[in-house]
Amino acid sequence: MTELTLDVAPITAADLPNIEKLDERAFGPGRFTRTAYRLREGMTPVMSLSFIARVGTFLVGSNIMTAVRAGSAPALLLGPLTVEPAFRSRGIGERLLQASLDAARAQGHKLVLLVGDEPYYKRVGFKRVPMGRLLMPGPVDPARLLICELQEGAFEGVHGNVTRAA
Repeated sequence: MTELTLDVAPITAADLPNIEKLDERAFGPGRFTRTAYRLREGMTPVMSLSFIARVGTFLVGSNIMTAVRAGSAPALLLGPLTVEPAFRSRGIGERLLQASLDAARAQGHKLVLLVGDEPYYKRVGFKRVPMGRLLMPGPVDPARLLICELQEGAFEGVHGNVTRAA
């Protein structure tokens, strides 16, 4: 397989329309009904924690981080993590994830939530939220609600509703 020269960089406002087109190609119109999308709807991503990946000038992936609250604790909601379908299984998603988590840790954030597949996300430190500990504002398969502690013990005592950050 040919090695890709991948450029990973923080997103800018100018990237947002192309990210939306990428999400449309990857997830289709059904993405708007998902709880995580509804929670993020109308919110501005945390630009310094959200990244894009390009091969040359072609956008091949993106990862968005949005500020939320987990009960009374500040947290980040990761996603969507999107990779252009023709570029999947080349490590792009993992590079984007690691860039966002490293930046969040460096900026002092402590918790990151997402709705996704535990076998994929556990390799970068996510684990399943114990049943009933956090509640999303819509239907979510509890086995897919995941948390990553960027600081050891940060999830201790955290419980309640996941809501938009004020």
